[in-house]
Amino acid sequence: ALDMIQALNTGHGGSMSTVHSNSPRDSLSRLETMCLMAGVDMPLSAIRGQIASAIDIIIYTNRFHDGSRKITHITEVLPLSEDGKYVTSDIFRFERGPNTPDGKITGKLLPTGNLPSFLEEIQQEGYPLDHSFFQPRKKQLQK
Repeated sequence: ALDMIQALNTGHGGSMSTVHSNSPRDSLSRLETMCLMAGVDMPLSAIRGQIASAIDIIIYTNRFHDGSRKITHITEVLPLSEDGKYVTSDIFRFERGPNTPDGKITGKLLPTGNLPSFLEEIQQEGYPLDHSFFQPRKKQLQK
């Protein structure tokens, strides 16, 4: 994990990895733990800083009781708080709908209204996303 975090911090954009965790925020703690297990004498504050700097987005999937896996969060990782804690912002969150008659989970990944801090960079790369893409819909999911 530490090698991956260090590689991500060398300017190679577009990297991707996986980690098992219980939530988007817990993903950061898991990475932290794995970095500490590397046996390198590095203070926790430095590891946290490296992780927060390296990770832009967490795409979190959850396994539901019906066996399905769905993306439940698209979460931005922001710079650490002044007291050295992780700061995250959900950009999209899964909103559950009614189960189907055979018990399958339904729902949609919906915008929270939080704009990603790198929206301008996305637009400069030629993706025509405007603020409305991230705004909650008036009637999100019918229940």
